[in-house]
Amino acid sequence: MVFDLASVTKQFTASAVMLLKRRGLLSLDDEITKFFPEVPFPGITIRHLLTHTGGLPDYEDWITETATAEGTIPGNDIMIRFLKESGEKAEFAPGEKWEYSNTGYCVLAQIIEKVSGMPFEKFLEQNIFIPAGMTSTKVYHRRKDGITVPNLALGMVYEDGRYTLPDDSPDKDNNGVVPLDGVNGDGLVHSNIFDLFRWDHVLREGSVVTLEEQAEMYTPTVLNNGEYGVDDDLIGPSRYGYGWDITNDPEHGLIVAHSGGWPGYSLWFERFIDEDKVIIKLSCRDQIDGRAMKTLVPGLHAIACGSEPEPVMAIEEIAEKDPDKSCWEVFCGKYEKPDDDLFIDEVFMKDGELFARFMTSSESNCGIRSCSNSKKA
Repeated sequence: MVFDLASVTKQFTASAVMLLKRRGLLSLDDEITKFFPEVPFPGITIRHLLTHTGGLPDYEDWITETATAEGTIPGNDIMIRFLKESGEKAEFAPGEKWEYSNTGYCVLAQIIEKVSGMPFEKFLEQNIFIPAGMTSTKVYHRRKDGITVPNLALGMVYEDGRYTLPDDSPDKDNNGVVPLDGVNGDGLVHSNIFDLFRWDHVLREGSVVTLEEQAEMYTPTVLNNGEYGVDDDLIGPSRYGYGWDITNDPEHGLIVAHSGGWPGYSLWFERFIDEDKVIIKLSCRDQIDGRAMKTLVPGLHAIACGSEPEPVMAIEEIAEKDPDKSCWEVFCGKYEKPDDDLFIDEVFMKDGELFARFMTSSESNCGIRSCSNSKKA
């Protein structure tokens, strides 16, 4: 089965940039205004985009609203229009902070198109997927182009006690899959577990992206103040390179990974560079029990490291059997975001029961849009 990889895509976008750098067609220190002079964000380089340190505003709401108002599913060229017309200001000066940016990777896709002279999708296919022998991997815009993806594992969201397609959801956090189906660079590469296993081997061989280029991609980002850019991913805080989270484990060496989240999809790709190990998790169903699911990826990581994983406990195993509901309303309201991967955004009453809206920060960061679900408490 083929899955939408969501932000696991970013490593392929970063790899494409490295191939163009090798050919002398761009420099990582090139500013984006070199390619798009009309963009009012001077000083932001390709390197800033690769490392999420450029400060570009988030595209999601503006493009969703614009596409809906115009009745279109725009292509990725709308990203330049967004930067020109939205009036959004930079989040911070280039290199001042680390903040996950899907916009940056969509702009990278536009630069790849301009420099290579071919569509982003075609460049990845001809220069990465075919040379790597990844016969089931491709960029698909199935809603925009009206195509059927062979062997697609349909991503399903969980709403009102049942699974449904995000396309049919009334929730804007889910149905944005339609107006945003044409964007590139930050997601929408589709692949399967066998091709990703093959990709791991190809990277170890250095036959598509050289080992020297990978070493640069696995170098942690340093901000203007000399500190490292840090991402809080599924297995904890890690530094960030070009399309990869980076951890140096004292026992297992260099580990690089990336998560992905998109309505109905949850992905994890983790590579042990100094050991012959890889973890690939592809899911096409919303997590009904987010607390239990949160232990899965760290558990897989623990097993790969030869440690005993924490047991997965379902909510039914820890829930009170006959709770006192008289004080439940005091829990209702919006909650602050803690420094945790899985957090409660809002608690509310519905039909006499207590519900919590959980947000998954790493999937929010590493997917194209945030992934939120209401769960019965």
